Amino acid sequence: MPSAFNAHNTNPLSQYPQAWERAGAIKLLVLDVDGVLTNGQVFIGESGKESLKAFDIQDGLGIKLLEKIGIPTAIITGRSSKMVLARCEELGIKHVHMGAENKAIALEKILQSLGLKPSDCAVMGDDWPDLQMMKSAGLKVCPAQGHSAVQETAHFVTTRSGGSGAVREVCDLILKAQNQYETLLAQAHA
Repeated sequence: MPSAFNAHNTNPLSQYPQAWERAGAIKLLVLDVDGVLTNGQVFIGESGKESLKAFDIQDGLGIKLLEKIGIPTAIITGRSSKMVLARCEELGIKHVHMGAENKAIALEKILQSLGLKPSDCAVMGDDWPDLQMMKSAGLKVCPAQGHSAVQETAHFVTTRSGGSGAVREVCDLILKAQNQYETLLAQAHA
């Protein structure tokens, strides 16, 4: 039986050659939530309020690995959610902007607080509200299921969908491009 063909056996960078160099210069990862950290589904309970969000555990480890090498993660989302706040607290994400009507303004505030330029950050979004904050990012990333307009502007489109390891794929790309992946993997084996 031939070996299975899946996202792990392909090299998505061959389609996005500029992604490697750009990932090597990243000092901040900025993420949307719905459709990036989650699959984009919103569950509304009987109370009429959002009642459930599912997060991928591997995405969380990727975020922690970036933090370990000094690359913080920021969250910018148009929705407000106690579940997102709890997940950010669990992961140690300090820069969280919820209910952001203009994500570019929220990004500007984060960059100013960290003393960074837009070219220093990777921004991952999946739909039109994310386009303005992605505009001047050093690395623009879109998950596999993201809207075609966002995919067209992206430097890199993941092979995985939001909420299913897409963020981890970006974290691994950054770690590898910055020659940190193998060192962290060796520490995990020790």
